[in-house]
Amino acid sequence: MKLENRLTNEEIKARLILVVGVGLTVSFVLSIMALLFGLLFIVQPVEQSPNDSEAWSILSPMLMTLAGGLIGLLAGNGLKDKPKDPPAP
Repeated sequence: MKLENRLTNEEIKARLILVVGVGLTVSFVLSIMALLFGLLFIVQPVEQSPNDSEAWSILSPMLMTLAGGLIGLLAGNGLKDKPKDPPAP
């Protein structure tokens, strides 16, 4: 029977940070692309409709929250656990 190598806590934490960071980045980029598409390629009336103003008022804090979470994740990544000393032989 072959024993698999178990992941250390640092490896688990690194993979978790990677998955969360990629998820936040993808959602942030897709939201920005959708906003730019709506601004550039969809014909807008002269006056802004109430539905459009509500959509903008909802999307603005949502994007700020995503950006803040992504920045916090990247900033917190520098606060890694100190490597443990290997056991003495």
